[in-house]
Amino acid sequence: MSWFLFGLTAFLVLGGAIGVVATRNVVWAALSLLVSLAAAAGVYLILFAEFLALVQILIYGGAVTIVLLFAIMLTRSRDYPLISDNRQWPLALIAGGTIFAVLLAAFLVNPVTTKQPDSADMGFTQHLAEPLFTQWALPFEIASLVLLVALVGAIVLGREGDGR
Repeated sequence: MSWFLFGLTAFLVLGGAIGVVATRNVVWAALSLLVSLAAAAGVYLILFAEFLALVQILIYGGAVTIVLLFAIMLTRSRDYPLISDNRQWPLALIAGGTIFAVLLAAFLVNPVTTKQPDSADMGFTQHLAEPLFTQWALPFEIASLVLLVALVGAIVLGREGDGR
C-alpha cells in the first residue's frame, strides 16, 4: 500500500514540476508548483515525518506560493510579452537529462532499503524544533523579511504610474 501511495505522490510531484516548466502562463506555473509542493508533503507523510510535511504545507505550499502569486499578479506582465520565450531550452534539456541520468544511476547502484521507524524515533520533533527556534531563528526571520521586501517591491512595480 505504501508503494502505491509513494507512486501516486511521486507522479503528482513530477507532474507538477513538469507543469511548472512546460506552461507559458505564469499563474498556471505557480499553481503547478503548489501541486508539486503539496505532493512533496505527501511524500514526507509516507516517510512518517509529520513535522516536515506540516512545514512543507505551511511555509512552501502556503506562504511562498501566495507571495509568488501576489508578485505575479502585481507586476506589469503585459510589458514583457515574450519573457517566457528562451532560446536556451536545448541546453536546459541536456542539463536536466544529465542530472536525471546521474540520479538514476545513483539509485540503481545503491538501492533504497526500507526500514520501519522505531517508536523511539517518533519523538524527534523536539530535537528538530529546538535548533530551529534558537540557532536558526535569525536566518528564519531574515528569510521572511526578504519575502516581505519582494512583495512590497512587486506592489511598487505593479501600481499604475501617476506621473511621479
